[in-house]
Amino acid sequence: MSKARALVSAEATSPRIKQAQRLLRLYHLYRLSIGITLVLLISSNMDNRLLEYANDDLLRSGSWLYLVLNILLVVFLENTRRPARLFGLALTDVLLLSWLFFAAGGAPSAIGNLIIVSVAIGNTLLRGRIGLLIAAVATLGIVGSSLFLGLSDSNRPSSYLQAGTLGALCFAAALLVQGLTRRLEASETLAEQRASEVVGLEALNALILQRMRTGILVLDRQRRVQLANESALNLLGMHDLVGQPIDDCSSALVERLQLWLNNPSLRPPSLTISGTGLTLQPSFIALGHNDQQQILVFLEDLAQVAQHAQQLKLASLGRLTAGIAHEIRNPLGAISHAAQLLRESEELNDADRRLTQIIQDHSQRMNRVIENVLQLSRRQQTTPQRLDLRTWLDQFVRQTRESMADHQQLHLSIDPGDHTTLMDPDQLTQVLDNLLRNAWRHSAMAHEQAEAWLKLFIDPHSQLSTLDIIDNGPGVTPEQQAHLFEPFFTTSSQGTGLGLYLSRELCESNQARLDFKPRQGGGCFRITFAHGRKQI
Repeated sequence: MSKARALVSAEATSPRIKQAQRLLRLYHLYRLSIGITLVLLISSNMDNRLLEYANDDLLRSGSWLYLVLNILLVVFLENTRRPARLFGLALTDVLLLSWLFFAAGGAPSAIGNLIIVSVAIGNTLLRGRIGLLIAAVATLGIVGSSLFLGLSDSNRPSSYLQAGTLGALCFAAALLVQGLTRRLEASETLAEQRASEVVGLEALNALILQRMRTGILVLDRQRRVQLANESALNLLGMHDLVGQPIDDCSSALVERLQLWLNNPSLRPPSLTISGTGLTLQPSFIALGHNDQQQILVFLEDLAQVAQHAQQLKLASLGRLTAGIAHEIRNPLGAISHAAQLLRESEELNDADRRLTQIIQDHSQRMNRVIENVLQLSRRQQTTPQRLDLRTWLDQFVRQTRESMADHQQLHLSIDPGDHTTLMDPDQLTQVLDNLLRNAWRHSAMAHEQAEAWLKLFIDPHSQLSTLDIIDNGPGVTPEQQAHLFEPFFTTSSQGTGLGLYLSRELCESNQARLDFKPRQGGGCFRITFAHGRKQI
């Protein structure tokens, strides 16, 4: 903000200096014009017919002196801004004109009018008492010359009234010009303040606009981008859009725009940007009228909206499940404890002991369901971090291999590329633990050695980092695939049916996506990660 105001102050000072220079140049041009005109008059002998009481020799020498001296002043004082030099320039001009006023015969020569104009111009360059001093010197020159001429020639008609009037007009011109100048300065100061406030507001609006999460574009009638904030560039995967047609950026966005133009009451469908892989919801607002009509485009990242909704849903679900799980766990513990005590009785036969074992097994299974449900309520707020998946996966695989069973194997494959993403590392660990346990379980159904593969690569279509968790088990039937991520759906008698559901919830909370990809000779769960750019 301070830089913006300093810039406004500098810009406001610069026009004021330029205006003073223009006035000075006009003053130079005015004096040169007067000098040339006087020299032409005396050279053509017209002054003898026009100036009856003039002193020809004195007027001729004064005219040439006025012209030559002003040429020198223009050369050496072309762009001066020092008050002392400006005062000397105005004083010299008034004294030379007073001399010409005397040489031309006083008030009848009309040179007094030129002195008034010079006083007025001098007061535009000078302020306060200095300007009035110029008017006083001009008045003394006019009145003094008239008195001297009247006393030296008794036959000359009296012109004291005209001289006094000219002197009064000099003061009036000085006061009037200074008053107008003060008003203009006050108006300029007010305009500068308003301009400073406007620039400050524009800077504030620009800052707010750039830091908004919502992408904003402004299009003209030819669909050229006139404004694009940083979020819009990130969402569209572009570096610069200003001045470019939106048709070259996203044909899908143009289609949504055309649908909106045909029927503004309809909400345009969402679109997927191929460069970023993001799903955006566009909305449009018409600005202006007639030839100046513009279109304001809002681009909302549906992944962020879904993430926020997902967190709200999980928070509500967590509070509900925590209460339910607490109410179930207490009687479940009593049932399990009673079955354990009953099993220790010596009076039970084998059939009864089998029944007590079934009670304990199912009690433990229900307890695991409760533990998984409680994870939804205990799970902390997602805190994404910038992760290099290549380094993180190397460390994860190394730690996993240290703790896995002898009949389990884990293979890792990483393709070249930038594998930076934003994700909560603890939640990613929880997701991979769930998926690897699932992969090993399915692999053990078809092989003695349970194997799982982790393959990290860049998806050629979305250009996003993608991780496949692959097993060589019997696979999943199409009927089962439709229900894989539903809560409490499981293909194992020992499973709770919440592992895959919780894994997908955790991925969506981090703007990632978890899908199942069918393959020959096994199954594949694919995690598509978000971009590593952190939006403001």
